[in-house]
Amino acid sequence: MIRSSLVVSRTESVDTLVETPQSSLSGVARVLVHAGKLSAKAAEDLSKGAVERKVGFVSAVIGAGSVSPAELAHTLSTALALPLLDLNAVDIERLPRGVIDGKLSQQYQVVVLARRGNRLFIGGADPTDQEATERIKFATQLTPEWVIVEYDKLARLLHGQGVSATEALETITSGDFEFDVSEEDTSAEAAEVATDVEDAPVVRFLQKMLIDAINLRASDLHFEPYENNYRVRFRVDGELREITQPPIAIKDKLASRIKVISRLDISEKRVPQDGRMKLKFGTKAIDFRISTLPTLYGEKIVIRILDPSSAKLGIEALGYEKIEKERLLVAIGRPYGMILVTGPTGSGKTVSLYTCLNMLNLPGVNISTVEDPAEINLPGVNQVNVNDRAGLTFAAALRSFLRQDPDIIMVGEIRDLETADIAIKAAQTGHLVLSTLHTNDAPTTLTRLLNMGVAPFNIASSVILITAQRLARRLCENCKMPADFPREALLRAGFQPEDLDGSWKPFRAVGCSACNGGYKGRVGLYQVMPITEAQQRIILAEGTAMDIADQARKDGVRDLRQSGLIKVRSGVTTLDEITTMTND
Repeated sequence: MIRSSLVVSRTESVDTLVETPQSSLSGVARVLVHAGKLSAKAAEDLSKGAVERKVGFVSAVIGAGSVSPAELAHTLSTALALPLLDLNAVDIERLPRGVIDGKLSQQYQVVVLARRGNRLFIGGADPTDQEATERIKFATQLTPEWVIVEYDKLARLLHGQGVSATEALETITSGDFEFDVSEEDTSAEAAEVATDVEDAPVVRFLQKMLIDAINLRASDLHFEPYENNYRVRFRVDGELREITQPPIAIKDKLASRIKVISRLDISEKRVPQDGRMKLKFGTKAIDFRISTLPTLYGEKIVIRILDPSSAKLGIEALGYEKIEKERLLVAIGRPYGMILVTGPTGSGKTVSLYTCLNMLNLPGVNISTVEDPAEINLPGVNQVNVNDRAGLTFAAALRSFLRQDPDIIMVGEIRDLETADIAIKAAQTGHLVLSTLHTNDAPTTLTRLLNMGVAPFNIASSVILITAQRLARRLCENCKMPADFPREALLRAGFQPEDLDGSWKPFRAVGCSACNGGYKGRVGLYQVMPITEAQQRIILAEGTAMDIADQARKDGVRDLRQSGLIKVRSGVTTLDEITTMTND
């Protein structure tokens, strides 16, 4: 990717340029003056303005429009005999991470491109910055080798990596950005710890991480302590990405700060805890679910971002194909019966359930839910949080619901036989019951209920529809490109010969400044299986999951792989992504 032979002359060229006592101009300014791109007077004025505004000269000259980013990069590359790299041609997911921290990258506007032996190739728009060179050399104990990149593309890349939310943070903290005080623990002990951790670095760091996560559309934040380091990772579009490695000394204060504002026991560090906190942006509020876990070197904290607007997206935004959507709408329109949504953790089950509840939430309908915990607040729905220590279990709440004249009941998860029995009896006695299970696909859900001890007759007479789902990354519309796959590879993936008529081509992920390695957002893959009379007979005969799957195929039910291949053919995602997500 980078020709090291071009870098050999870097030391002589740059050092000579920097040390030449011709004027007080910076290295870049002198290059532009010598190349005839700027007059000496204009360069001096821009230098003074940069010092006054406390910004770099490159930022000042680009901001003033005196030289374009591309022209500046080509001029520096020619004058300093340094290689020039187009960041749009780089797969950002393959760039080394964690070599230098995000703060250093942001301060000096550099990105690590590669490491070879004791040499570290760094991309930047100002290779004459000796301070940056020395700081990176000290921090990494490697020899930095500069590669010229265009300033605007570099800024977009750093923003995409979540290290440039400072401006947004300062704007919000100076306005209506605050934690909901009502959510905080007001005990004397909490107040004492809160005073101890209310120092600006910890508070601002936590706020910055939350803002970065929201800007990057992250679903979770992971704060992870280890023996010699402390790292922060975000889950963006289903993938964990390391964002920064703050000083390990802040781990206890940061954990205490999070516990105080989420009403957790700050003195208890030996057992896991769960809580919530709320962040206010003027009139808008965002909820976060907190989970702490004691590890060998401190408490790992995971913060889940709860987006209330996701329940109001509507079924059209979830990615159901026409026939799947019609089957689901018919099922939720039934007056009684059980609908099960299955899939692994993080597959979008909660959003699907809340979308259905939002459609059913009418003035004449009584809806009650029991969850652990309730993730999204739905006005008009009676939501109950499980509290095992107080005896409020899923089963206890369900028994109470049946005395509350419900029309629709939603159970967060069926975990045991007692909860399953009560939910099934509710479905058999005139109630519509929605719930989730952790299974790989729709057919195995029925055998899972059998293994839990539910009688075959009860399953056959209560379950009316099962939908299994996954979330696949959605291709970025700005940079996706057609891909050439051998016909045999497409057939092995599951396409039929009649699908390969030449009227379409699969796409591949490329990557640009507007996305995350060629992907932006996610789309659902669904297997929607209504329970037909033929399947009821198989259940009563205690048939296997394979028997149920065979019958589902005869009934025209697509499996998850087939659902994914439709998304590939539509150009929504890639074949690689579908193969990974449905490799059962």
